[in-house]
Amino acid sequence: MRIAAMTALMMVVLGGFGSVALAADPVETKLTIENNKFSPEELKVKANTPFVIVVTNKDKTPEEFESKELKIEKVIPPGQTVKVRVRALKPGTYNFVGDYHQATAKGRIIAE
Repeated sequence: MRIAAMTALMMVVLGGFGSVALAADPVETKLTIENNKFSPEELKVKANTPFVIVVTNKDKTPEEFESKELKIEKVIPPGQTVKVRVRALKPGTYNFVGDYHQATAKGRIIAE
């Protein structure tokens, strides 16, 4: 009886830690590069919460995800997916560009 009770208690405790770890994982939002453009051009995220942008480059050439406001520069190789971690943002709008195709690859992050 004691072993069963201790086993049940361990499952509750360990299960609790498992759910806490999952809750701490940052939210991921997807962004695609295709035909030298970002899709979607606007990402809405929760303010004051860190997040990850999962960028997939469907083009045959590399692109650089760049935001001077966020101090992020990340090259996305052709045909690859890269995760870009972003710190918690205050409410507002933050612009980003594809540095190699600035005329067409533009977007913004809106933290609400």
